[in-house]
Amino acid sequence: MNKTRVTKLIASALLACCVGVQPAEAATEKLKVFILAGQSNMVGHSNGHTMGTLFNADGPTDQALIDLVFGKDSKLSQKRYDETLALGKELNELTGGIGENKIKEITVAAEKETAQAKAEKIKATLEAYKKDVVEASAVSDRVYINSIADNNRKSGQLAVGFGANPSKIGPEYAFGLSIAEKIDGPILLIKTSWGGKSLHYDFRPPSLPDYKETEGYQDYLESVKKYEADLAAYEEVMKSADEEAKKKLRKPGQPRVVDPAKAGHFWREMVKQVNTVLADPKAAHPGYDPDAGYEIAGFVWFQGFNDQFSDDFKNNYQDNMVAFIKDIRREYKTPQMPFVIGVLGTSQTKEKVGENAVSVAQRAAAALPEFKGNVMAVESYTEYALDSLEVYNAGWQRNYYVWDLVGSDRPYHYLGAGKFFVRLGNAFASAMAGMIPRQ
Repeated sequence: MNKTRVTKLIASALLACCVGVQPAEAATEKLKVFILAGQSNMVGHSNGHTMGTLFNADGPTDQALIDLVFGKDSKLSQKRYDETLALGKELNELTGGIGENKIKEITVAAEKETAQAKAEKIKATLEAYKKDVVEASAVSDRVYINSIADNNRKSGQLAVGFGANPSKIGPEYAFGLSIAEKIDGPILLIKTSWGGKSLHYDFRPPSLPDYKETEGYQDYLESVKKYEADLAAYEEVMKSADEEAKKKLRKPGQPRVVDPAKAGHFWREMVKQVNTVLADPKAAHPGYDPDAGYEIAGFVWFQGFNDQFSDDFKNNYQDNMVAFIKDIRREYKTPQMPFVIGVLGTSQTKEKVGENAVSVAQRAAAALPEFKGNVMAVESYTEYALDSLEVYNAGWQRNYYVWDLVGSDRPYHYLGAGKFFVRLGNAFASAMAGMIPRQ
């Protein structure tokens, strides 16, 4: 065998070894797990098609998010978005809005039939647009999700449909798409969210004192005593009152029952779900490599609305948040786990948000020196979809067919505006990615 042939064989063997090594190295990439938790705005009440509002871009960030969510899909554009809004406005003028009273009030049969036919034609065009927006929305091949969003419980590739129902999104959608652009390897989101829940009671972390010891619970016990006394007095008066007097008497309202044993129930449900998923990561993400394992790469918390209505709840929010962060890190043995707090911003403006005790407490918790570099507060009011708010404030009922294109819900759910939830999810991912290298 000549020298050249031997050299070639050696080179081929070395190349084969190198090629064989590369996939093995790639396979050692750990599964990055992100936990997302909170109440209704983590659940997500935004119809997927309202992400089309991104085409009414406010700047380069929105333009980048269009590429993130829709890529270069030729079915969607600024021009089509504007034309669709114009059709929605035309339909509102034709029908009078959600009740379609203008058509109902037409008395000439032929005129009514013509108006109805025109309305149905426009509706079909609007529905086709909405369908195209959802079909153009990205489906991730790297990010998988296991999600509890109230009663919508499902898992699979990240896509539209992991919000409050199979057609809605929350912040998880853009968070997953965005974080995948910022870190390598397979990614798994575990989302646990339930509407109308407080941190002080429902998500109460285990290291806090027993709920029976709280001022709020003592106030509750006093309210029960007062109710019982008022009820007894009411029943006594009713015994001797005439029929006319009985009509004017009002039975005392019973306080909402507070069971201290149920405090922290949703903390326990959250941990239970996360542990269930992590017991079999391969079932949650097909890219999971048992030899590489997984790591808890970060936690996103978006909650606070229900804590703002009680002095005991809001005045203790900062301490509760600190305990929550420490307990979740202790639970998953990740003492420096990157943690993002979504600051409550439903009051929309910087001034109003700054007056909200819960928002202030969330910022203060994140700013503590002990959390420097691994806890960040992300504002939500700055991501509000002001164009959707304008339509809502103009009277969403009479502007229904435009409103249906840009929003899905009330202001306390950030209008269910797709632009907002995409912006916020992206902001969460940017904050998270900035902390990950510091672990």
